[in-house]
Amino acid sequence: MTDVISHSRQIEAPPQAVLEQIIDIEALPSWNDKIKEVVERPERLAEGAAWTVRVKANGAKWNSNSEVVELDRTQHRFVHRSKREGNNPSYAQWTWTVHPTPAGSKVTVMCEPHPKTFFLKHLLLPMRKGPLRKEIRASLDKLAELVPA
Repeated sequence: MTDVISHSRQIEAPPQAVLEQIIDIEALPSWNDKIKEVVERPERLAEGAAWTVRVKANGAKWNSNSEVVELDRTQHRFVHRSKREGNNPSYAQWTWTVHPTPAGSKVTVMCEPHPKTFFLKHLLLPMRKGPLRKEIRASLDKLAELVPA
């Protein structure tokens, strides 16, 4: 396991509204600049449901497959794993938690990379940590603009 990349942000909206925006697969490209389109979507989002998005980062494009590990609407928690399409066993686990606050919600996203190849473990991941932190911050900022208060 490698270092977890994490960021939190206050959003002036109720936790349920924030969580619903996070799990709206169709809306992902509206607040995540690296996701260019949703290629495949599940009929219903529940544990085991999968989707595919088209990603553009570092001058390259690829499809990324994701699967729901946990979706707890009561605790406002969403966990999913994503990996590049193909045979590479590397993946990232994303954990989203939304906690109520007096001003609305505190959203925390954690990305736990699981690089399994030499290239990802020793070359790409060390270079991507800084930019990924910035991308997560930017995504949370855009998410905050979209969630109805």
